[in-house]
Amino acid sequence: MTELVIEAGRTEREYWRDLWRYRELFYFLAWRDLLVRYKQTFVGVGWSLIRPMLTMLVLTVVFGKLGKMPSGGMPYPLLVLCGMLPWQFFSGAMSESGNSLVSNSNLISKVYFPRLVITASSVITSFVDFLISAIFLVVLMLWYHSKPPAGVLFLPFFVLLVFGAALGVGMWISALMVEYRDFRFIVPFLVQFGLYVSPVGFQTSIVPERFRALYALNPMVGIIDGFRWCLLGSRSSIYLPGVAFALIEVILLIASGLWYFRKTERTFADVI
Repeated sequence: MTELVIEAGRTEREYWRDLWRYRELFYFLAWRDLLVRYKQTFVGVGWSLIRPMLTMLVLTVVFGKLGKMPSGGMPYPLLVLCGMLPWQFFSGAMSESGNSLVSNSNLISKVYFPRLVITASSVITSFVDFLISAIFLVVLMLWYHSKPPAGVLFLPFFVLLVFGAALGVGMWISALMVEYRDFRFIVPFLVQFGLYVSPVGFQTSIVPERFRALYALNPMVGIIDGFRWCLLGSRSSIYLPGVAFALIEVILLIASGLWYFRKTERTFADVI
């Protein structure tokens, strides 16, 4: 006869162990999403290079040519692309992870596994796109003979920040979308709006100083500034309080997102 022992806090400990036990499912879901994304496409993974290139061209014309935004002596396409890559990763992960639970509803309703695996695998899929897109950045830096400064050693820190921001927001949106399907309309608006209120096509230095701290409450401000500083050096301005804000907000996003996700996870199979 099997003895069942009920112990306070045991379920929580088992959950984190289950995340490790189901790591193969995590790999499978991430690989499946990558295959589905580029299956039966003419260009294939080239879309990961074409999308940032076309967006870079549009923003260079809008902000650089028409808006006459200062570039600080940097080639404007390079300035835009250094901001575009972290933003594209964040926005792509937010969209993909937001829909992840709903699009895998059949799997959720049939078998047990930590649902966080689905959301995290969607972020990994966008991260792979980010790494592929970085090839275009390397080519552009070679074209403009731009050598990364010593600050490039801090680049993994900012990659980790944007990854954390994407995961934190993804946990919130994916959990909310299970119960409130309206979020499938809200997320595309947030992505489009966020592109223009983040310093993707311009530098944070153009924002009036009295409003800069308020503007830096957007965590992507500090992250994008950090990316540019790591890759372009002193030619790119960096608002240090924005980096501090970003670090604090990413920690809060992950902690609160994980709390809300775990709080609502037990009802996913019933609601979805």
